[in-house]
Amino acid sequence: MATHDIFMPALSSTMTEGKIVEWLKQPGEKVARGESVLVVESDKADMDVESFQDGFLAAVLMPAGSTAPVGETIGLIVETEAEIADAKANAPAPAAPAAAAAPAATPPTPPVAAAPVAPAPVAAAPVVAAPVVSNGRVVASPRAKKLASQMGVDLATVRGSGPHGRIQAEDVEQASGQPISVPRVAEGTAPASGGSASSTAAPAAPPAAAAPAGNSFGRPGETVAFNTLQGAVNRNMEASLAVPCFRVGYTITTDKLDAFYKQVKPKGVTMTALLAKAVAVTLARHPQVNAATTAAGMSYPAEVNVAIAVAMEDGGLITPVLRQADRTDLYEMSRQWADLVKRSRSKQLLPEEYSTGTFTLSNLGMFGVDRFDAILPPGTGAILAVAASRPMVVAGKDGSIAVKRQMQVNLTADHRVVYGADGASFLKDLAELIENRPESLAL
Repeated sequence: MATHDIFMPALSSTMTEGKIVEWLKQPGEKVARGESVLVVESDKADMDVESFQDGFLAAVLMPAGSTAPVGETIGLIVETEAEIADAKANAPAPAAPAAAAAPAATPPTPPVAAAPVAPAPVAAAPVVAAPVVSNGRVVASPRAKKLASQMGVDLATVRGSGPHGRIQAEDVEQASGQPISVPRVAEGTAPASGGSASSTAAPAAPPAAAAPAGNSFGRPGETVAFNTLQGAVNRNMEASLAVPCFRVGYTITTDKLDAFYKQVKPKGVTMTALLAKAVAVTLARHPQVNAATTAAGMSYPAEVNVAIAVAMEDGGLITPVLRQADRTDLYEMSRQWADLVKRSRSKQLLPEEYSTGTFTLSNLGMFGVDRFDAILPPGTGAILAVAASRPMVVAGKDGSIAVKRQMQVNLTADHRVVYGADGASFLKDLAELIENRPESLAL
């Protein structure tokens, strides 16, 4: 009998374990080479796992909801239907889902379950499209199924935008016409709505005690286990404690940048894209700040890839990467960024789209933050924290007084590869570009 194991795959270089979100095939069903068999949640994305051979799924050793280390056998495939019974008889007993062993690991029902406070929007024409069906079942993510049940949406009428036509939560939202809670996005494309989570808190809790958006929906008195994404962030932050960092700040006048932004905003350019472009162009002139420490010494990347921190709606951070940002057209970069943010919210980024950054940008300016320091992500040499631009009374070199808009930026750098003079020189050139030549970013 030829039995083939299905292993928990390593979907990224940092992945040590994965969570089984959903089995797309059931025991006894035929499987084709290259066909998706299950969906696995890695540290920062949901990805389909394909079969490497033709045959039949004989046994599921790890049911949906289970977490397994990379390389663990989670299912069995046999070549012929006659071998299914023997494979099942010899297979280990299926492991119990992690959620059953530890109820706290399953987050409470998301706030989207509450009735919307705002008046019901005018109903749009329903999207009637042939759904993607696998063995008689509509293929949809677990969250999409839950939302569809809560919102009364028939999944058979929803067109999926995920991999292989899989229905995502955003597809259900669009079909229902009801908004899901506004994600808390730390990247300058749009400010967060401060009241989305509060308006949907549990009825028994006073409004002031409602859980803030983006904290995995924990409420006072509860203990909520870290989800997979938060666990990955935690491990990265702990690794950062071993890095000897230093921090240096700079105040940048943004009057010309703000004026230029007003000109290009109608063309789809975001402030995040502008800042990323300015940072990338400056990094190209300061390769030391784009470098990182490795076991062999200082590594100088061939590209300038700017990673930008984005806060996920269910907790944790992800860093979509703008590849070759110094060479990419500003308008194309803005389109790329919009696509990356959209797919990061539905956890559909590929590993190379969030793990290849050579420099990181963290922007909390849209929240009105005056200044903050960022923690250095592992594998990079520096991260720039950008605060809000505010009107300030400024003294000129000639002693005159004027009101100008200024923002505070703080660089956190690995002192093993970036020295104080390197960081100061980088910030000085970044300020000169933003203050005097922002229009050159569109050339």
